[in-house]
Amino acid sequence: MIKLKGAYAKLTLAFVLALTLAFSQSYASSAASAAVVDGGSEYGQFLEEKYGVSFEGNVTKGDLIKAVAEALDLKAATSPVFSDLSEKDSLYEAAAALYDHGILQGPAIDGEQPLTKIVAVSIAVRAADLSELAYTYPVAKANKVVTGINVVPSHLTGKVAQELAAAVDTGLLSANLQKEFKPGAAVDNDFLNELLGQVLVTKGLYKNYIGYVSDTDIYAKLQNAYATSDIIVAPQLQELVNTALKQELVTGYNLKDSRYNSNFIESLSLTYGHSDLKHAVQLIGLLRSEGLDAKVQFEPKTSAFIFLAEWGNPGPNVVQIENGNYITYDKEYDLVFEFATDADKAAFQDVILSYAKKNEADQKGLIAGSWWQPLYYSLTELADYEIISNNKITIEDSVYYVNSFSLNEDVEKVANGFKAIDPEASVETYQFWVDKPFFNYLHGESL
Repeated sequence: MIKLKGAYAKLTLAFVLALTLAFSQSYASSAASAAVVDGGSEYGQFLEEKYGVSFEGNVTKGDLIKAVAEALDLKAATSPVFSDLSEKDSLYEAAAALYDHGILQGPAIDGEQPLTKIVAVSIAVRAADLSELAYTYPVAKANKVVTGINVVPSHLTGKVAQELAAAVDTGLLSANLQKEFKPGAAVDNDFLNELLGQVLVTKGLYKNYIGYVSDTDIYAKLQNAYATSDIIVAPQLQELVNTALKQELVTGYNLKDSRYNSNFIESLSLTYGHSDLKHAVQLIGLLRSEGLDAKVQFEPKTSAFIFLAEWGNPGPNVVQIENGNYITYDKEYDLVFEFATDADKAAFQDVILSYAKKNEADQKGLIAGSWWQPLYYSLTELADYEIISNNKITIEDSVYYVNSFSLNEDVEKVANGFKAIDPEASVETYQFWVDKPFFNYLHGESL
């Protein structure tokens, strides 16, 4: 049985070596073992939180058809005729969508049939856009692969041996799922969650991250991500929000690129914003020293704000506006962390407040570049955080978007102001949970 709740509300090298060697042998061993590949439970949690898809009890072929259509957001372009399914049936729309995308062939769908592992693999190969690869396999090549996982080739019909072989070779059928693989056996929840999760991975629809805090090469990945990021330029969108700056509707905004979005599970994630690369590197080291591991995604962003003419030289990356002041653009980033547990996510704040939040000038015992008002936030509720609002602004067909944070009492005015400037823009307003120092900053307080 499937439960569908609908789509989810859609440093130099020497420094790096010195920093790495500073950690104890015991933590290095435990951290390395913590960075494991996601499995059935992790994929299941992702499917349920992102798409409202979960499996329970005796799963049918129809359950998988509905799940694939939901997770891949597939829609029917035609009205195919099936021998065992009418347009009035609840399965029809999903089956038609998969048929139009070459995942089902018909004319019979057999939606009520118990789902076997081999049928699930065949559907997964086609859903992952691997069918053309599968059908390049000569008989001898396909038979060799399936024999390697103790499957008798003669027990497979049609193109099924080719699909199974391609699933094995590409990793769609992971080493874990290959264990004791029996084509005719009924699927279990973990098998199905992991298989569908691997489909999402193959299509670039799963989580997007550069590595784990505990990875031995995480510093190199972080360095590369920062070095290859730059000031984001999105003229049409910037014209809108720069007009808002000139009108003093907002005091600043962040411009981001959706192609870098982490797509993490929100209940386990935190976003931490900064501008200094050294700070990011030391933050990763700080988390390791405190025994906190997490997936890490580097999301580049550009911060824009008004720079008054009387402040002096505004530096590079500025645009002078009509009143003589400037709009300045700074290269910044968000580090998005997905922790393994709620407790680890909650523990992040204690680490930041102890070692990465400035409380007095020339304060010692902090990592480099610590701010008076650090910025980190969660899209789900956390104790000892405050609630503020965001206006997320997008323009149709653009990969870029703007975040403009504000106090809850100001958000409606700001949203209406954006819409007045450009009625065609999409303004999504929502609340989220932010650290108290940044909340105080929005109130004009210094700490």
